[in-house]
Amino acid sequence: MTAATDETPLWQPGPDRIAAAAVTRFQDWAAGRHGAPAEGGYPALHRWSVQELDTFWKAVAEWFDVRFSTPYESVVGDRAMPGAQWFPGATLNYAEHALRTAEDPLRADAPALLHVDETHAQSAISWSELRRRVGSLAAALRELGVRPGDRVSAYLPNIPQAVIAFLATAAVGGVWTSCAPDFGARSVLDRFQQVEPVVLFTVDGYRYGGKEHHRADTVAELRRELPTLRAVVHIPLLGTDAPEGALAWSELTAGDTEPVFEPVPFGHPLWVLYSSGTTGLPKAIVQSQGGILLEHFKQIGLHCDLGPDDRFFWYTSTGWMMWNFLVSGLLTGTTLVLYDGSPGFPDISAQWRVAEQTGATLFGTSAAYVMACRKAGLHPGRDLDLSRVQCVATTGSPLPPDGFRWLRDEVDGDLWIASVSGGTDVCSCFAGAVPTLPVHIGELQAPCLGTDLQSWDPEGRPLIGEVGELVVTAPMPSMPIRFWNDPDGSRYHDSYFDMYPGVWRHGDWITITERGSVVIHGRSDSTLNRQGVRMGSADIYEAVERLPEIRESLVVGIEEPDGGYWMPLFVHLAPGAVLDDALRDRVKHTIRENLSPRHVPDEIIEVPGIPHTLTGKRIEVPVKRLLQGTALTKAVNPGSIDNLELLRFYEDLARRRR
Repeated sequence: MTAATDETPLWQPGPDRIAAAAVTRFQDWAAGRHGAPAEGGYPALHRWSVQELDTFWKAVAEWFDVRFSTPYESVVGDRAMPGAQWFPGATLNYAEHALRTAEDPLRADAPALLHVDETHAQSAISWSELRRRVGSLAAALRELGVRPGDRVSAYLPNIPQAVIAFLATAAVGGVWTSCAPDFGARSVLDRFQQVEPVVLFTVDGYRYGGKEHHRADTVAELRRELPTLRAVVHIPLLGTDAPEGALAWSELTAGDTEPVFEPVPFGHPLWVLYSSGTTGLPKAIVQSQGGILLEHFKQIGLHCDLGPDDRFFWYTSTGWMMWNFLVSGLLTGTTLVLYDGSPGFPDISAQWRVAEQTGATLFGTSAAYVMACRKAGLHPGRDLDLSRVQCVATTGSPLPPDGFRWLRDEVDGDLWIASVSGGTDVCSCFAGAVPTLPVHIGELQAPCLGTDLQSWDPEGRPLIGEVGELVVTAPMPSMPIRFWNDPDGSRYHDSYFDMYPGVWRHGDWITITERGSVVIHGRSDSTLNRQGVRMGSADIYEAVERLPEIRESLVVGIEEPDGGYWMPLFVHLAPGAVLDDALRDRVKHTIRENLSPRHVPDEIIEVPGIPHTLTGKRIEVPVKRLLQGTALTKAVNPGSIDNLELLRFYEDLARRRR
């Protein structure tokens, strides 16, 4: 195979694959039923989907046979952003759609969930068994007094019990929210205390990296600090007895009760996801049952091209939106692969072995994992049977060109490589996978259907072939219906609509190419995004600055050209303190135990002081730009800084690193 160039695709789907793709069949059907263009392929379909937004989403609802308990009055009642009103008058239930494959007698005994742990022991749950357990747990939640709108929280790893608990919550109209058990108590409380849950599902601990991590003390702290809890459900992952006052998971899921699906308005909350909390508490992002249902049908059924014959594996935790996205694979009758463990245990090939073992057809991972495999010299296509893998999808950060080449060379020469980009804020992708388009090195294939994605300059002018801000100029169903505890909507507005009124600005730098593909250049803000798990600098500061030796700190995450991610922590020490190995170890231990092992910094560097704006805010984005090589005069407005000389340290550091 000749080396790919910018004009030569790395991968091109053949005519049979294009014809068989669901998006092709959808376009043919929508052309006859709704006036979609019959010719012109995906680019024409995308233009129609954003120009005829109402008709497109009506067509999606019909194509996927969305069951409206009561009919809708219109598709979009109000298109204003923020605040667009979708399918007013309609009621439905997400969980009903996620479980309806169990109604098919030919599929009822097929696996809905495949669970694999670090020992590579595998267990399966059939569609009928999944439906039974959800029905039993939903009935138990109702007996506990859970009503539509009540929040149900989970401190769980990526295990079948998490899927069952979520679907039972959705069935009763409750609002789901989850954190992974590697999050420390403070990180969890910063999230859960905002939404005041009435039920907490929790494990006694988890296994990661070949070790058991007990969480009884953390769970006890959560129970003390969440006064709204009416029930705690104990899942004995490590085999311990339920603590006093907790309910046993096995008892709540032992019944044989047909699930009852509460019809809720289209815009009724489904779950609360959390932003990184860069400048304070994490934003509690509320997305709707109907909005997620429609958006995920589109993404998983059309863009990912997944159906009943597929097995969907994405390496994720319950603290990342990709877990929520993965669970929505049930909507298309797809078998989910749940892996609970370290991405690199017992060695870096672990994720590929899960894909081999489970027969995954779509393998989702992070760009960082791909680059780590390349650096380690792995040959997964040679050493493992990955013949069922049709697509490798990556997110979390842009996949570098060498990552595309390595996947082609070391996994399969005829591999659909889908680098995708979206956000927790919409729990979906703005651009990425299209099974009928070619793949070019370093590029996302195209903007997604129904997504009016553009690149804008600071004055709001669209750009082609130049770097600009990622904006979305028309509403998407999965955009937040609101933030929790944001009664006037000001925090929601300021998060996305402050720079361009009425237009969503996401905080990524992108280029839209002449061919219509998309290149992501990383964050234009200061969110920390390591291994796909976002965390805000405020979480780091809150933990680190408890140490008496640390006067103040500043952390940034740098996307590097080779696909790496460098996360230094800069510390301004208290008088008399010394940054020795002992203090470095204490800082790392504090972050690991209170926040997340993923966010232990790569380096801890002493600085003469932390620069601030004139209003006292730490200036993370200018520091990030300096470390990426931007000149000081272009990285910051000097008139907005309290001590410009402090920035010269970071400029000099960037020069030394080059």
